[in-house]
Amino acid sequence: MSTEKSALWFRRFVPGAEEAPVRLVCLPHAGGSAAYFLPLAHALGARADVLAAQYPGRQDRRREPCIDEMGALADAAFDALRPYLDRPVLLFGHSMGATLGFELVRRIEAAPGPGAVRLFASGRRAPARAGGPLVHLLDDDRLLAELAGLDGTDARVLGDEELMRSALPAIRADYKAAETYRLTGDVRLDCPITALAGASDPKVTLDEVRAWEQHTTAGFELRVFEGGHFFLAGHREAIVRLVTERLHGQARI
Repeated sequence: MSTEKSALWFRRFVPGAEEAPVRLVCLPHAGGSAAYFLPLAHALGARADVLAAQYPGRQDRRREPCIDEMGALADAAFDALRPYLDRPVLLFGHSMGATLGFELVRRIEAAPGPGAVRLFASGRRAPARAGGPLVHLLDDDRLLAELAGLDGTDARVLGDEELMRSALPAIRADYKAAETYRLTGDVRLDCPITALAGASDPKVTLDEVRAWEQHTTAGFELRVFEGGHFFLAGHREAIVRLVTERLHGQARI
């Protein structure tokens, strides 16, 4: 894949950060965009080269076909990520992005190079715990109501009906990719996993998040924060501290 195509998939918000010794690859939730991780990128500054994924079918990629199958999404994202695998990488995925991060680590570990250092799996049940409601099958109005109930979308955006309806194909495709994903076999990563959860998340239970432990041969930790599915916004400083510690190996588990 060309460098230009890779840059279309993965956005760098902090100029000069590409010289950092480690990369943090951020993977948004269903319906999300790279900009969701803009605050994290700015908070980390030049301590890590933060790359945030921009999936096809939204914003400046709205003319591209959406990808509604997790394996195909992971294959395409991994192809775009290849030029950035010249140094150790950590992956931070929220909700659907956590599942995508898991699949990307599998591909990274099978490829030559420094490999993956850690997976941060946020607000998502472990891959072996498939299930849950099929939101992607809801009609447009009920799908929009589902989004509004999670508090992950700016109220100004939710109030713009034309904008929200134009985004529905990408949102529906993301939900389908996440909800139809099924893991085959007992798959364990060779890198540690840090699982993050909202104490009152209506989408996933703490037991489902804790089950990420069975997917690693290395260390595991679970961090629980007050809040719902989008608890990240209310705990940005604590999460930046956690990521920074893991980036620089200042804490071991």
